[in-house]
Amino acid sequence: MKITSYYPVVLTDDVAKTATFYVTHFGFEPLFESAWYVHLRSTFAANVNLGIVQYDHETVPPEGRVKSALLLNFEVDDPDEVYARVEQAGLPILRTLRDEPFGQRHFITADPNGVMIDVIKPIPPSAEFAAQYADEALPR
Repeated sequence: MKITSYYPVVLTDDVAKTATFYVTHFGFEPLFESAWYVHLRSTFAANVNLGIVQYDHETVPPEGRVKSALLLNFEVDDPDEVYARVEQAGLPILRTLRDEPFGQRHFITADPNGVMIDVIKPIPPSAEFAAQYADEALPR
């Protein structure tokens, strides 16, 4: 099997509100819009996509019609700039902007559904954590 694309899909009870959130705060644009599903693409990178679906739509099996915990990682060039915009917009800050010894400068916010968004920039890790990376994955 060859996977040709991969993107997460957020289940929500308010598709329009959720889509507007990602368009307004994270630079996505709609490629497909309906009342029950919106497909978004980043205006910065065409290979970064996000789906949003009405959680109780008939295409979602009954077993999956729940709101579940989800953490989206958005890797960016300047998390400080994004943090300032998110803070100014009054979005929730679940984890303040910080440098982590495992090799990330990041903060965590949430969308209107409670889906957590971890805004990340890889940074050089501490020596302790550097030893845990494959050489080609080590942030420099």
